[in-house]
Amino acid sequence: MVLLNKVIEDLIGKKLETYTFTVEKSKIKELALAIGDLKEEYLNGEVTLPTYPTVIDFWGGGSSTSELLDLNVKKVLHGEQEYEYFAEIKAGDVITVTGVVENVYVKAAMNFFVLKKEFVNQNGETVLIARSTIIERH
Repeated sequence: MVLLNKVIEDLIGKKLETYTFTVEKSKIKELALAIGDLKEEYLNGEVTLPTYPTVIDFWGGGSSTSELLDLNVKKVLHGEQEYEYFAEIKAGDVITVTGVVENVYVKAAMNFFVLKKEFVNQNGETVLIARSTIIERH
């Protein structure tokens, strides 16, 4: 493993923007239609799809993670996504997302950024912890 650049290493522990997102039935349906999963409970918005937190990420946050981490977007790849559920996310929930740069490392001429996000509902319950890995090629 290559030694970390001090600037990149200093990103460990950096907090990401906190944001809030209200889960709407129409967005649940949109995702189901977009990926072709036409189960009735998804189409009527009764149940969220397992990957629904991606919708929350795309529509909820205001600032760019690429800008926050000073990434060259032309060299960025999405490496991995992991969801650990603790409770169901439902239509009407108001989800607050907080995040942190959990780890960074360099491997094979690429920078790897591991982001951890916690999704908390309006009742203060953690419903999900998500981890994603962003890869930036050198």
